Amino acid sequence: MHYLVGTTSVHTTAAICDYLDERATTDDTVTVVAVAPTDDATARRDAQEALNVAPVRLATVGEVRTALREDDDDPSAALLEEAATAEVDELLITPREVTGDASSGVGTTARALLEESSLPVVVVPASEL
Repeated sequence: MHYLVGTTSVHTTAAICDYLDERATTDDTVTVVAVAPTDDATARRDAQEALNVAPVRLATVGEVRTALREDDDDPSAALLEEAATAEVDELLITPREVTGDASSGVGTTARALLEESSLPVVVVPASEL
């Protein structure tokens, strides 16, 4: 199985890694993609930190790949493009960026992925900060 993880933060990556802990095996591949705006150095740093967490948390998975995509317009399009290029089987996201004051429901990126993806999309609950 090849999983594609969409992330923007360490907390998002950790939540999805916890989900994969019981599911992914040594035969699987996990590609973790962080999408950050090109003009936001803080967001790019946070995205890179999110990518650094994945190989450590997914040490028992067969192969872990990471990629930082810079995109100002549409993170969902960047993730869908990556999914098509990498030939993944399943897309994993959280409902929205994990923050202490996040409201319930899904964010715009999650909604777009749920509406536009031809792949199964798993929305992993994110733990509260």
